Formats: sequence, structure tokens, C-alpha cells
Amino acid sequence: MTNTAPPVVLTFSGSDPTGGAGVEADILTLASMGCHPAPVITAVTAQDTVEVKQFTATKTELVIAQARAILEDMPVAAIKTGMIGNIANLSAIATILSDYPSIPLIVDPVLASGGGDELSDEPLEDALKTLLIPMASLITPNTLEIKRLANDADSLDACAHQLLSLGCRHVLITGSHDNTEDILHRLYSNAGLIKTFAVKRLTGDFHGSGCTLASACAASFAHGINIEDGLVHALKYTENTLTHAYRLGMGQNLPNRLYWSHVSGNPTPKKPS
Repeated sequence: MTNTAPPVVLTFSGSDPTGGAGVEADILTLASMGCHPAPVITAVTAQDTVEVKQFTATKTELVIAQARAILEDMPVAAIKTGMIGNIANLSAIATILSDYPSIPLIVDPVLASGGGDELSDEPLEDALKTLLIPMASLITPNTLEIKRLANDADSLDACAHQLLSLGCRHVLITGSHDNTEDILHRLYSNAGLIKTFAVKRLTGDFHGSGCTLASACAASFAHGINIEDGLVHALKYTENTLTHAYRLGMGQNLPNRLYWSHVSGNPTPKKPS
């Protein structure tokens, strides 16, 4: 491997035929941010830009085989999880990742699509909290997801602290679902609220914005950037993809993860610094 080889990011995600979310979002985001994506397919979905019509979780044995093939062959610099499909897959992923505790893990706790369609054969909240979240360097729930994960907490602060008590190192609560003028993203650690990032709220709905942000965070970790600077970089990249989003179907807009390739004044991004 030469000195110019990009860092490898392993992702666990479902496949989205629209290209808006899931593994397709991971691949475009990671490649755009100077990483080599190594995707493991956890489910196959049939969806458009309006709704998820159906999905089938990948057989657990195949999920394991995909992940082991990459981890035993490539120097993985970061790992990101998204849609998992069922508890059997989640348990298998957690078992595999327990063998690699030094690799940063970003958990996007995908429970439902942006349109509200459930994305698992069975409830995953308890399994996520028991098996996967305790190993995470960062989890990136939106406000709806974190309220499902910490359903007895009485505030977002309490939700974050409840998940941090499980063992994860950082929680980023994304605020696009809140009724605020700007979108407020809140970063927590065991020390409490570290920082609030304010991002201009754009008009329209977007398909795959959460996947884009989580993958951008994974790219920042893979490049060795610290948590706060990495989030600034990931949030700015995500904002740019949404600013230049396009509408190809009859539903949500799709993030333009290659906006820099055809927008005047936006050069191809280099390795983040």
C-alpha cells in the first residue's frame, strides 16, 4: 500500500435503490471525503423517494462473511452502522466488532425511514442499547430516535446521559425534526453538553441526510480528526450536499454528495485537515 492510499471505512447498511440513503449514501459520502468505502449489505429494500415498500434483511451468515472478509484483509480505520434489519444481524455485528475495540465505531441508530416506515423485522431498541451502543465512539440519533431509545427520559439532555451511561463516548443529537428556526445539533460526552452546532434550516425534505452525516463523521474519524473539528467538517459537508440537493422523484430531495464536481467555486475536496 502506498502513502496515498485512502483510509478504509467499513459500513453496515441496507441497500436503497433510489441512491438516496443506505449503503449508496455511505459509498458516495465516503468516497467524496477521501475514504475507501467497504460496504456490508445488511438488507435489501424496495423504496422510492416517498416511502419504503418492503425490505428483506440479509441472512446473518452472509453479513458475518462480508464483514470478516473485509476486516481480515484491509486496514479498517473506522466503522459505521446504519440500517441493520433484525436482532440476529445486530447481535452478529456486535460480536464481530467486539474483536476490534480500537477501531472507532459510529452508530447511526436507524429505526425508521424519514417517512416513518419501520426498518427492522422486530424492535431493536433494547438490543442496540445492550449490544452496540456501549461500544460506540459516537452515536448520531435524531430527536425521534433518541426518544425511542431513552423513552423514560424527560429531556434531550437526560436522553443523552442515559445512553452515555451505557458506555458510548459521545452522543450527537441531530435536530432537524425539532421546530426551531435553525437546526441545532447537540454534542454530549460524560462531561455533559460539549457544544451546540447551529445549521441553517433549508426548505424541503431530504432523503438520506442522516446517513450522509453519519458517514461524514466516520470519514472524519478515519482521517484521525478530533471529535469537535471532525463534526464541524462533517456538518459542513452535509449542509453542502443538502444546499445542492436535487429532486429526481415524486418525494423527497436527494443530497448531492458530489456537489463539488460540478458547482463553480467548489474544488474537489482533499483529505480533511
